Amino acid sequence: MTTRASSGRNNTRQAFRRRLLQYAGILASVFCIYPLLRFIGFTVKPKPRHVTVPAPLPVSGYHAERDFLLFAGKDQSQPVAVSRTCTHLGCRVSYLEDKKIIECPCHQSRFTPTGKVLAGPAKRNLAVLPVQVQKDATGRIQAYVITL
Repeated sequence: MTTRASSGRNNTRQAFRRRLLQYAGILASVFCIYPLLRFIGFTVKPKPRHVTVPAPLPVSGYHAERDFLLFAGKDQSQPVAVSRTCTHLGCRVSYLEDKKIIECPCHQSRFTPTGKVLAGPAKRNLAVLPVQVQKDATGRIQAYVITL
């Protein structure tokens, strides 16, 4: 009788050890696979792109490119560049010269020339891009360099 009881105990011990080893193996494989999956999904950020816009800007005071709108301001020394990608759904915004606002053609979100939200479904302001002013030796503005 003791042999049957001890063999039953050994079977349950062996089954417990087997399950414990299986669970430990699964856990170890998850810990090994997780970094690999993160590495596969890793993307390298693109290098910043610099776009040079020659000065002076048109009489309208703004310059439109595919990725940004550049506003020179009153004296053209305080330029502001904003992204043309709407923060609502990613549509390309346009500047309405007569109303002096930036408007999204998809859902009519409206922004100021500095990128602040005026109205519409967009909740976030447009991205403001850094602008460097290039001047010559006399101090006249030669170009604007926008970093994308």
